[in-house]
This record gives sequence, structure tokens and C-alpha cells, in this order.
Amino acid sequence: WAGPGPAVVGRGQRGCRLHRRAGRAPPSRASPAPRRLLPHAPHRLLALTDMALGEGEGAAAAPPEDEAEAEALARGGALEAFGESAEARELLGGLRAACGDGAAREGALERFRALMDKYQEQPHLLDPHLEWMMNLLLGLVQDETSPADLVHLAFKFLYIITKVRGYKTFLRLFPHEVADVQPVLDMFANQSPKDHETWETRYMLLLWLSVTCLIPFDFSRLDGDLLAQPGQTRMSIMDRILQIAECYLVVSDKARDAAAVLVSKFVTRPDVKQKKMASFLDWSLCTLARSSFQTIEGVIAMDGTLQALAQIFKHGKREDCLPYATTVLQCLDGCRLPDSNQTLLRKLGVKLVQRLGLTFLKPRVAKWRWVCRCRGVGGYQRGCRSLAANLQLPVQPQHPPTAQAPPPDSDEDEDEDVPEEVESVIEQLLVGLKDKDTIVRWSAAKGIGRVAGRLPRELADDVVGSVLDCFSFQETDNAWHGGCLALAELGRRGLLLPSRLADGE
Repeated sequence: WAGPGPAVVGRGQRGCRLHRRAGRAPPSRASPAPRRLLPHAPHRLLALTDMALGEGEGAAAAPPEDEAEAEALARGGALEAFGESAEARELLGGLRAACGDGAAREGALERFRALMDKYQEQPHLLDPHLEWMMNLLLGLVQDETSPADLVHLAFKFLYIITKVRGYKTFLRLFPHEVADVQPVLDMFANQSPKDHETWETRYMLLLWLSVTCLIPFDFSRLDGDLLAQPGQTRMSIMDRILQIAECYLVVSDKARDAAAVLVSKFVTRPDVKQKKMASFLDWSLCTLARSSFQTIEGVIAMDGTLQALAQIFKHGKREDCLPYATTVLQCLDGCRLPDSNQTLLRKLGVKLVQRLGLTFLKPRVAKWRWVCRCRGVGGYQRGCRSLAANLQLPVQPQHPPTAQAPPPDSDEDEDEDVPEEVESVIEQLLVGLKDKDTIVRWSAAKGIGRVAGRLPRELADDVVGSVLDCFSFQETDNAWHGGCLALAELGRRGLLLPSRLADGE
């Protein structure tokens, strides 16, 4: 422990002035109060604080790594770089030797997990090291001499990295050449969806396959001759990928999430959407229709299917998804997800509803939005994200913010017919604002903002009025909170016009 830094001393001085005003003796500077630590594991943090201050009995016997962790926690968890890269390289390089020893294998896993968990709040520090870690681990996977246990172990390490950094950042690092498609598909032949000990392998393989399926070539070129033997035909690559995705969309482990990512990227391909999108959507709607949220199996199947549908309508082109949007909305209404006690299902239902609403409406930027055009002290102007650039602007007298008046013909598309389904979408989103769980209300609020941004001015104003109805004394605190979230989202997007501000008084 190197003693209090300048921030701690400064805070102590402010505390002294406050104590003098209150007539109390200031605390001693010899033992300043510890800085605020991270908000988890209070009992552990107290022990680490005592060790750092030298007040615990076992402080002198604390191992060096605990002292380093305590110091990092005392600094508020602010790290500057991936300081354990050498140790991580040593752990990854010794996996082949540790694979045969169960104790060594578990020890390496736990140590690597502890190293990665320290960067949960600052995962971007791992970015310069992701590529070499990926190459080391995939080298073990692609080595034909590697035993199955070593391959599974390498995928466990890959999952630990993905959990900390996020799969979206990790996806671009996977090999994605044409030659990688067949080997990844062949690895699935040795996987069992019922093997719960190796789910990390299937999760990472599905993510890898979601990248390789983006190759800019028609999959029919990779099939070659589908006649394996006279009278027998083998499945095309397109059918194999779709079969794998459908299989893992209904499993009970995290591979279900990766399968939804795979489907959203695969089905929206130009060559696949013409042949397989309709059949996959039929399979999805049948799965939803025969599943019940009152059984565990039904919840699992609905979870994976809703994830896949939401991502398809998010990443797919509007003209490709529009013919199926009405049918999907009708099926979703029949599922009665708001009556479910499963928070995740209700959230996914709201998420899919808003994506369907955006599919019904043409993408556009509402010209009637309220745009702030003010520059105050310091020259701040909305739209300039750089504080340094703002401070360098000349200081001008502060003017009240004004709304930029839209040109007379700015609403030339006001007369455009809005599909009837949009009313049902908005109604379901308004119901989601009153949900008992925050994540559902938050998703509904974002949906309200996105859909309102594509509506004509009068209809969007009606939506704002419906949101304001949440602030009634007959409504619960959940409705009030959901209404606040929706108003914040509308205001952030410039859809809350100044003429409506007086309604909140």
C-alpha cells in the first residue's frame, strides 16, 4: 500500500472543512478512509481494504496476487493495460501438456478465468491481445493430432475470452475463408446437443459458422456432385447449416443464443433468402404455435425461436421481410406472451414486436423533429462530440434553444397510408411500458422511440399522448417508470416537441 493518492488527500481536506462546520473533530490523516470500491462482494472488499490498510491480522501473510488485486480495487478498478499477457501466453501455451492432468487442467481454467474477470469493466484493454490468443487456441483446434479433450479445452478458453469481451468483437477474428466452411461443418458431426459438459465447444462453433457463412459465393458452388453413391444423395451445405441452426435453437444451454446469431446471418443471405427464408419462418411459427410458456421445454423452444426471429427482422432487408411480417405478428399475438411469468420471453416478445413495426414503416428521418440550434458559453453546439473542439470555439452570447421550423413541404409524405398493423404494434409496446420488469419496460420504451420516428407528425403526437396517459394516479409505479423511459427516449430522438412540454406540468 503506497498511501493515499492526491484524490484521497483532497477528499480528506474537504471532509475536514465539513467537520469544522459541524463542530466535530476531523478524522486523522494518518489513517484516511478508503476510497469507494466496486459495488460487488462486500465481505470480500472489506477484507481486501483491511489488508490494504494494514489493519487486518493476516495482512502481512497475504499473497502477492491478493495484494495486487486489493490495490487495483482500491484504485476503483481502473486498469491501464492487460498486464497479465505474459502469464496468459504461458497458460495457453501449456494447454497441451495440462490436458492429460485433470488437476492441472482445472487449475489452468480457474487461473485464466480469474485473469479475464479482472477486465469485465474494461474489456477493451484486451483488444490488442485477442488475435494472438485466438491464433494459439484455434491452432490447437485445427491441429488434426489434437485429442478431443484438448479441442474442448481450447474452446472453453475461447468462451472465457468471449464472455468478457463480447461475441460481436470476437466474431471478426475467426477465420472466414471458403476453405473454412467444410471443416467447421465436419466438427459438428462429432458434437452431441445432450452433452452438457462441452457446450462451450458448440457455442463457439456456431459463432464461427455464422462468420464463415458470409462468404461472398453462392453455396451451391461448394456442393459439387451431391450424388455420393448411386441412388443416394447427400445434403447440400445450405441444408446442413439450416439443420444445425434449427437443432441448436431448441437446446437448453447457451448454444441457443449462438444459433440465433447464425440464423440471422445465414437466412438473410441473398442466395439463401430466396430458397430457405419462407420455410424457416414456417418452422419458427409452428414451433411457437405448439410451444407453451408453462413448460420448461416450451420456454426453451420459444426463447430460441423469438431470438432468431427478432434478429432476422433486425438484420434482414425490409423488402425481404415485409411479406412475412403480418403473419409473424398474428402468430405472436396468439402466443399471449404478456401473460407469461418468464421475463425473458416478455422482453423478446416486445423486441420482436418493435422490429415488426419498423418493418411495416419505411425507414426515414422525421423532418418534424425538434433540433436544438443553440450555442452557449464555451461555444457548445449539439452535434459536436469533441469537448476539446467545443472549448476551442469562440465564446458567444447564450441564446435560448429554438426549434428549427420545418419547411412547408417537409411533410410531403404525411398522407402516406400507415398499415393497420402499426396500431397493434404500438398498443403492445404501450402495454410493455407497464410491465413489472425493468428490462421489458426499457425495451418497450426504445421501441416506442424507434417506431414514432417513422410516423407522420400527427400520429407520433398521438403516441406521445398515449405515453402521457401512463402518468395517472390510477396507474402503478411500473407504468410511471415506463412512461419516464419512453419520454426520455422520445426526447433523445427529438420527437418530444416543445408544444408538448406543458402537458407534463
